[in-house]
Parts: sequence; C-alpha cells; structure tokens
Amino acid sequence: ENKILPRSFKLNQNYPNPFNPYTKIEYEIPKFSYVTLKIYNSLGKEIITLVDEKQPAGSYNTEWMPENIASGIYLYQLKAGYFIETKKLIFLK
Repeated sequence: ENKILPRSFKLNQNYPNPFNPYTKIEYEIPKFSYVTLKIYNSLGKEIITLVDEKQPAGSYNTEWMPENIASGIYLYQLKAGYFIETKKLIFLK
C-alpha cells in the first residue's frame, strides 16, 4: 500500500461548521509526533481532549459529539511537536 505522506503540519477547518450533533476534525502530520487535539470554550477552559498520543506521519480525522454543553463558539487546538494551531467552531443546539 503506497500512501503519500503529508509534507507539512496542517489543521483543517472542522466540517460541518456550525454543527449539531457532531463535527469532524481533520489534520495532517509529516513526521512521527506526540499529538494533542483539545477543545476549549471561549474563555480558554479545556472542555475535552480528543487526541493525546504519539502518532506516525499521516492524515487523521476525529469526530466530536458534545454532551452537556451550551451552544456557542468553541476553539480546537492541535499540538504536534513544535506545531500549534487553533481554529474556531460553532455548536448549535
């Protein structure tokens, strides 16, 4: 199986956005890295950790289905090695 590996770190915009009841978050890492993907509220409080592990180079996706939280704007942040990127998502009930 010949897979084309990513050349750079990349965090895509979640889809769909706004969303209800769930959203998908996709990202790419070009080399073996310790990866965390976390969701924060608009005040910066951590809501949930979706990914917290070492991962080989490749393309990944994860789904988030919020439970017991209010509608609103949230942030999701990918950290992989020295790469850090944060994007906004909107949850509508």
